[in-house]
Amino acid sequence: MSAKTEDMVDRYLEAVAAQLPPDEREDIIAELRDLILSRVEAKEETLGRALTDDEREAILKEIGHPLVVAARYRKGPDSLIGPELFPYWLYGVKAGLLVLLAIAGIGLAVRLVSEPANFGQDISQAFGGWFSSALTLIGALTLTGAVMEHNGIRPKWLTDWRVKDLGAFGLSDPVTWGVAARNAGERARTAAGAGDAARPLWTPRPRIHRSVSGEAAFSALALTIFLLWWVGAVHFPGLGVIRVDGALVDVTPGPIWAALFVPILLYTLGQLGRDLFTLIRPEAARLRALVSVFLAMGGLWLVWAIVGAEHWFTLSVGAEQARIAGDWVLLDFDRLHDLRAQERDLVGVASTLSLIMTWGLAFTAIGLVFNGLGNVWRALRG
Repeated sequence: MSAKTEDMVDRYLEAVAAQLPPDEREDIIAELRDLILSRVEAKEETLGRALTDDEREAILKEIGHPLVVAARYRKGPDSLIGPELFPYWLYGVKAGLLVLLAIAGIGLAVRLVSEPANFGQDISQAFGGWFSSALTLIGALTLTGAVMEHNGIRPKWLTDWRVKDLGAFGLSDPVTWGVAARNAGERARTAAGAGDAARPLWTPRPRIHRSVSGEAAFSALALTIFLLWWVGAVHFPGLGVIRVDGALVDVTPGPIWAALFVPILLYTLGQLGRDLFTLIRPEAARLRALVSVFLAMGGLWLVWAIVGAEHWFTLSVGAEQARIAGDWVLLDFDRLHDLRAQERDLVGVASTLSLIMTWGLAFTAIGLVFNGLGNVWRALRG
């Protein structure tokens, strides 16, 4: 064996060895060396001469790139996220991007209320904030998936699932929303055109099966994003950006948010815990309903405390200030009807946002009441 061959083989094996675990490196390299040298000797014997550098390199290329060869001997998964976990990762990404899109939409709506003239700039800022947050989300989900893949972590909800719990996984695909709406419209038009004789006046609606696991997965993802934002771990650029007459408004939170920081944190953790429990034990309907009743009561208390605090945010431009403040007296349809007539100055923007937030909290309270009553019924019915 020539010195050139030994030198080339050594360089190749060094590159392979660098990718191998130290405790197995010696045995694997010895095995590879015997394989390579036997191939070189067989080729030289066939040709009846020593191999050229190109011929020796061709043999090494047949064996494979050092990274690929080392991967054949490496224990554990060969991919960052394997084929078993990839569909769940993809669902999380799609659902999370929709949640971030909703957050960006809220921020865009606030900016349009304050200054509609900067529509193009607001759209650009909303997209930039969404894109930055999306990259963070994808990175976090990829890191989580990689940890699960390389440590063999498989939660129970990945393997112990039921067909009736699959419906809400369509939440991650907005195309299905449009298809469902079109189908509903077509059915309505068909019913209207068929005449009274062809179709009864009322047709019972088919029961819609709720996907407990799908809803819990989507909710857990949204709550995790909110929780990270609430504790300051992630930021959404442009979410609190407000401009009035071209001037950037300084938004200062009222004291109520510091007072309710821990209660809101505990409430969010409670909801997240319920969703994670649902993923692990989707059949525990009665216990889940009981927990949801207490969470609804906690949510109602938070809504009452927030509205009762009145002072939510302070908007400042130079020496001028205006408060975003809520009050139940704002739940007046005449005020809502006159919303478009509000001035676009600092006071007018604060009044508009106060009205919108108060109505939003009112609808939240109504939703919590119905949610609590529904879960009381589920808890009793089992």
